[in-house]
Amino acid sequence: MKGPLFYSKILLFGEYGIIKDSKGLSIPYNFFKGALKKDALKSEEARLSNDGLKEFADHLTNLQEEAPELVSFDLERLRSDIEEGMYFDSSIPQGYGIGSSGALVAAIYDKYAYNKITILENLTREKLLVLKSIFGKMESFFHGRSSGLDPLNSYLSLPILINSKDDIESTSIPSQHQKGQGAVFLLDSGMSGETAPMVQIFMEKMKQEGFRKVIKEEFITHTDACVEDFINGNIKSLFSNIKQLSHVVLDHFKPMIPKEFQTLWKRGIETNEYYLKLCGSGGGGYILGFTQDIDKAKKALKDHQLEVVYNF
Repeated sequence: MKGPLFYSKILLFGEYGIIKDSKGLSIPYNFFKGALKKDALKSEEARLSNDGLKEFADHLTNLQEEAPELVSFDLERLRSDIEEGMYFDSSIPQGYGIGSSGALVAAIYDKYAYNKITILENLTREKLLVLKSIFGKMESFFHGRSSGLDPLNSYLSLPILINSKDDIESTSIPSQHQKGQGAVFLLDSGMSGETAPMVQIFMEKMKQEGFRKVIKEEFITHTDACVEDFINGNIKSLFSNIKQLSHVVLDHFKPMIPKEFQTLWKRGIETNEYYLKLCGSGGGGYILGFTQDIDKAKKALKDHQLEVVYNF
């Protein structure tokens, strides 16, 4: 048995900001994927995944009891499949900010939810918000708190525009220029990060009036502008706003940037060869990069592994 594939995602813009109602833009990233699979648990990864699914099934049981009107699952079939050796066979690296738990949540909802909202129906804003709410409650098992966006992106496999907490829609983004010199890329930090502690640091910082002001007047302003620029293909303005955003993050989100990347981050802003930003909650995993000249960026970052995600 092998179920349908669910892909990783990249939140291009909106990390932390969407907690405070900024805009956001999330796109599927088909390079990594996962599917539910059932066979003999030969590998350590498969066994660990199977054990994790047992705990996740308990979480879904509690969720169903707490909010029966929101979602219900065929828990009997889920537990039976887990007993028969089901696990999530995934190439999505964990703790890298590209939605490993989101893909798993989408796969479980797709296979076991009763009366599920399907991707084939007319996806009104109301239906998207219901899905987001269900996925947020499901994914909170992994992070303690979840917006539900990662599973939503994985489930729909469409770019998602977040206008505000209560206003999301599927959207289209400018088509890629395969030979374009401009690019969005992933930079591997070489270590995984954990979402919950990073979000905790952010929430603590939000208690300071000065930090709240920076978030409202600078971070959210530049994030919103980046989303608008990217969707509308305003490249010049986009890079101007990304530079500002990169600067704000370097100045105010230091704990989320792995130490050995802080110098690289600063160098990008100073040389304009590339700009770095957080991919997900930070603290490790991937770092997101933007450049108007991918050859220059590769040269400047020659000691690091770059993965191009999108060409301008």
